[in-house]
Amino acid sequence: MRLIGMMDSPYVRRVAVSMNAMGLKYDHEPVSVFRHFDAFAAINPVVKAPTFVTDEGIMLVDSTLILAHLDRIVAPERQLSPTTIEAHARAQRVVGLALAACEKTMQLVYETKLRPEEKQHDWWRERVLSQLAAAYRLLEAEIGSGETWLFGDRPLQADISSAVAWRFTNGELPGVVAAEAHPKLARLAERAEALPEFVKAPYE
Repeated sequence: MRLIGMMDSPYVRRVAVSMNAMGLKYDHEPVSVFRHFDAFAAINPVVKAPTFVTDEGIMLVDSTLILAHLDRIVAPERQLSPTTIEAHARAQRVVGLALAACEKTMQLVYETKLRPEEKQHDWWRERVLSQLAAAYRLLEAEIGSGETWLFGDRPLQADISSAVAWRFTNGELPGVVAAEAHPKLARLAERAEALPEFVKAPYE
């Protein structure tokens, strides 16, 4: 199996960390959608990270769809989704909030780092900042104490996505989302980042 994309993408990283947690072997190819556009296009003409290639040579895109596929090929004890309907719904809520935080962080990065200053829009930046703050406020409320995993004795996808999102936002937009205002999330992320499956897929 091949995972194509850079670990500075939270979407690539959540797949990598999840595969490590699942015990799946894969080859990571750190190809950038910006610096290596042509090389990426040769693998996937859509140039979307992450791109994933199965053992059978089938190319998949979108981290959530990739992870849904991987959950079907591992043993039940390695799957990263809760089994009960109620727990699954709550886990999907947490993952959705984490992905929203990633999306809003990415929008702010594009707006402030890639768009020329004279073409940036204050009203748009403030709107996205408010959405980012709301995502993390709601996510903090879902975390519990931050001292335990959300759905049992091991981190599942909700834990992984939350920790990956937190590291991404703080890496790309330091100081924008204060750890003091999100102590439980910050603690959960700190514990997660110390795990081997996270260490093996470091944020770059």
